[in-house]
Amino acid sequence: MKLSSPAFQDGAPIPIRHTCKGENLSPQLDWSGAPAAETQSFALLVTDPDAPGGTFLHWLLFNIPATCKRLDAGIPNNFKLANGAVQCLNSFGKPGYGGPCPPPGENHRYFFELLALNARLDPREIARPADLLCAVENKVLIRTILMGTFKR
Repeated sequence: MKLSSPAFQDGAPIPIRHTCKGENLSPQLDWSGAPAAETQSFALLVTDPDAPGGTFLHWLLFNIPATCKRLDAGIPNNFKLANGAVQCLNSFGKPGYGGPCPPPGENHRYFFELLALNARLDPREIARPADLLCAVENKVLIRTILMGTFKR
């Protein structure tokens, strides 16, 4: 499975408009290559492992429909999206996407990890990334990562 974005290449800087210094919009994400017959949903985690206090969660989105092959830029920061996907609170304490916002002077890595799952998840069971990791145990068909960087 391949995950890409027209906003930035793997390993390249994330544009300002997708960060706290810009419009703080989620970037467009496109994917292909998921096992068509088995995939029931997708989940997306966006994390910064370089954050001073440990891994920082920028976005947690699950129950993305199996028919979906793209997330448009600027996904609304609602708990539930029109397509049935669910967004959890990020480490900023808000639902949806929170763009890169590292301390000044430090270059951080941001991992966009997409999981193809053989099931849909119960939203009542997931409030944090650890809950998602427990819920997807034995349900992950394939995963892929797109990494971008940002420095203020």
